[in-house]
Amino acid sequence: MQFGRPLSTVTPTLDGDVLAILARHQATYTTGQLHRVLARHSEEGIRKVLRRLTTQGVVLSERVGNAFAYRLNRDHLAAQHIIGIAQLQETFLERLRDRLESWEAPPPYAAVFGSAARGSMSPDSDLDLLLVRPDNVDDDQWEAQVDALTATVTRWTGNDIRPLEFTVAELADRGRDEPVLRDVLNDGLTVTGDRTWLSGQLRRRRD
Repeated sequence: MQFGRPLSTVTPTLDGDVLAILARHQATYTTGQLHRVLARHSEEGIRKVLRRLTTQGVVLSERVGNAFAYRLNRDHLAAQHIIGIAQLQETFLERLRDRLESWEAPPPYAAVFGSAARGSMSPDSDLDLLLVRPDNVDDDQWEAQVDALTATVTRWTGNDIRPLEFTVAELADRGRDEPVLRDVLNDGLTVTGDRTWLSGQLRRRRD
């Protein structure tokens, strides 16, 4: 799965990239505006896709001055499915949050980071997940939870998950020296907990 190109799960074509943008936004887009977002594709290629999707009825067009503007036809029978696939990242984060909060020993903070957070995943990318472990949790209990989550996330996405674990004490002791934690603060997608809490833990030793 590629969160940056969610419809590539079912179609690797430019059609999927165009539909993902139209599905995620209520606004209309001209061909030029779509090209600025999908810069790796040609404007003519985008125009051909829009014509094809308009013929299928899944995209609506309207003239705006000398140009045409396009939007997803949300009344189309396929629209709800397109929107659902376009929102795979949001669905994944919600499902992951629910799973972590159901743990008997939930993490005080968890975040997705790396290529999944930056939108640069490839189908072979690992899913990087920071898990902050409570200091007083039983080792066997924690490891069983993490092992079960690892298998579950792979079934959800097709990607391997790569958990990065720190205890609360480790964050305060050496967390500020870990570049990966700065990456989490800058680009990470918080799943559970509060980013300001993580930031505070990383400042504790310095203060």
